[in-house]
Amino acid sequence: MEGRVAILGCGKIGESLLAGLLSSDERDLVATARRPERVEELRQRYSVEATLSNPDAVAGAALVVIAVKPQDIATLLDEIRSAVTSDQTVLSVAAAIPTSVIERGLGADVPVVRAMPNAPSTVHEGISGLAPGQHANEAHVALAETVLAHLGPVVHVAEPYMDAVTAVSGSGPAYFALLAEAMIEAGILLGLSREVSTQLVVQTMLGTAVLLRDERMHPVELREAVTSPGGTTIRAIRELEQAGVRAAFLNAIQAAMERSRELAGGHD
Repeated sequence: MEGRVAILGCGKIGESLLAGLLSSDERDLVATARRPERVEELRQRYSVEATLSNPDAVAGAALVVIAVKPQDIATLLDEIRSAVTSDQTVLSVAAAIPTSVIERGLGADVPVVRAMPNAPSTVHEGISGLAPGQHANEAHVALAETVLAHLGPVVHVAEPYMDAVTAVSGSGPAYFALLAEAMIEAGILLGLSREVSTQLVVQTMLGTAVLLRDERMHPVELREAVTSPGGTTIRAIRELEQAGVRAAFLNAIQAAMERSRELAGGHD
């Protein structure tokens, strides 16, 4: 991509973006961190420019990535307000922060694009929801997507649906981790070692995901393919349905969306 990318707040997601861009031979990068030792670590590990100064990093950047924690957003916006211009694109990956909050904090009709990457982005197997703010046009969105694509696929939604993206995919890895934990413990209960049970469960989850994605199978189609009449799987599915697992997931994900809205409202 053309132009410098400034990544403000090089935590897990920020560092993943940095590594992804470097892997595509993008070199015009600058990253910021709050501690001098972290700045030095980024310089040594990636051979990139790194600084404690967010305004210095913003100056001259085509794309400014806001990757700080939500509780730090107000402080950051105050720091960079005078440095950001309407000629730049701001990409925020700060969870639950509406574009309107960033637009008000920066002023000057700055184009803002909001994204929600998830935890697998740190191994470049994530997915991001993307929504433009009031002043962002197709070119701004395309620039943001070019960067996010280094972490995995990108889906476009209207901003009101970003809370649903957060509930489904942002929080999603925790749901799968909880399921994996339960299945591993079940394997141990049945006499398998923890190592063997973990390997079986993790690879089964990975392989199932690849089947659904690459073969474009509907989940019902895959479930029915594994479920034979009177067999072991149908017995297990019956127990899960009687326990209300499906309804529990629906309720849990709706609760996550409502909480995301509450957090966004707190910033508004």
